[in-house]
Amino acid sequence: MLSCARFTRAGPLAQVPVRRHYTSRGLRIMGLSINLEGKVALITGASSGLGARFAHVLAAAGAKVVLASRRVERLKELRADIESKGGSAHVVRLDVTDPDSIRAAIAHAETEAGTIDILVNNSGVSTTQRMVDVTPDDFDFVFDTNTRGAFFVAQETAKRMIARARGAERNGSPLPQSRIINIASVAGLKVLSQIGVYCMSKAAVVHMTRAMALEWGRHGINTNAICPGYIDTEINHHHWETEAGQKLVQMLPRKRVGKPEDLDGLILLLASDQSDFINGAIINADDGMV
Repeated sequence: MLSCARFTRAGPLAQVPVRRHYTSRGLRIMGLSINLEGKVALITGASSGLGARFAHVLAAAGAKVVLASRRVERLKELRADIESKGGSAHVVRLDVTDPDSIRAAIAHAETEAGTIDILVNNSGVSTTQRMVDVTPDDFDFVFDTNTRGAFFVAQETAKRMIARARGAERNGSPLPQSRIINIASVAGLKVLSQIGVYCMSKAAVVHMTRAMALEWGRHGINTNAICPGYIDTEINHHHWETEAGQKLVQMLPRKRVGKPEDLDGLILLLASDQSDFINGAIINADDGMV
């Protein structure tokens, strides 16, 4: 039996030695090292919230991170913070609703940082209203970013990953290890009141992930999705302090919301070579909400 890997961190770029020994229960892994040195990671929606956290975590593990968003000034601040801690970061402007912007941003990212090994597809928006009140503009606003934008960012990145894989095959080299991590939501698995369009858009991301995994896995691309539950970020922090927010917390299984760092281990695993046998997985990180 293979025991669960235990993640520990002694600081940025810290290496945890892997010690293996046989026991009566089989092979045991006492620790697991995640080293992303030499990898390039593109993170969309990186200017705040989970995207900014993912950028910090991947940079701390040694990846060269490319920060992508429409808010370039926020990205520059994040880049400075990452570099002050010894990481490597680049900034590209990206509007995921614009196909020309997607192509230009990914081309710029590879010019600045090198070929993309890891995509964290994190851009997302939402609206709040009852289904009978949703307008065509509301619908397009959410789907253009959450579903259409996520698809075409992944597609443009995958085209380059596939070309690299085919080049390796022609040369008789091993397939490169590529990773696409789509950030979906528990709202894509469980319908929540007054955010129906958001739920629909994230449900589409769930099936999009499975379709990508099926078609692109043969090229060494592992595509998986993370479905976070309620996470306390700068965007929604004020809500959890309101009466309505507190009532919602009391309805959750362990009466708490998550923090961005609660996803650290999962994003590291899915970005790493250690996730080689994980493809097409839809992983809840929701504290038992679904």
